[in-house]
Amino acid sequence: MTIILFGQIFNLMVESSAPALDAVFQALTDPTRRAMLRSLAAGERNIGELAAPFDMSLAAASKHVKVLERAGLVQRAVRGRTHVCRLDPAPLAAADEWLRFYEQFWNRRLDALDALLKAEDLATAPPPRKGKPR
Repeated sequence: MTIILFGQIFNLMVESSAPALDAVFQALTDPTRRAMLRSLAAGERNIGELAAPFDMSLAAASKHVKVLERAGLVQRAVRGRTHVCRLDPAPLAAADEWLRFYEQFWNRRLDALDALLKAEDLATAPPPRKGKPR
């Protein structure tokens, strides 16, 4: 929804989703957190299982999980003394939607490059031979 107020344009979807998208992209900047998300895509994991592939303490893994939680990408449940995490894919869908807008620019550039390369191939191709085929 777009609103024009006092000569300024406000897109409510952009205005309300910007902090959430910022948190998602910030969380995704770290390769350890991206790997943790990939692991969680296969199912629930506890903090120890998320930390296992890395040379890190449980406290360090927990800090990574907190960043993912703040971005809304992970939900943590405490079961006894075990902290179990699961993936919440909704914020990734919002990020994907935001990125898809820019896909059109890349597609146009890639289409233009494809046309340029095809034209170059035609220009440098040898002329067809005339005469009877053997």
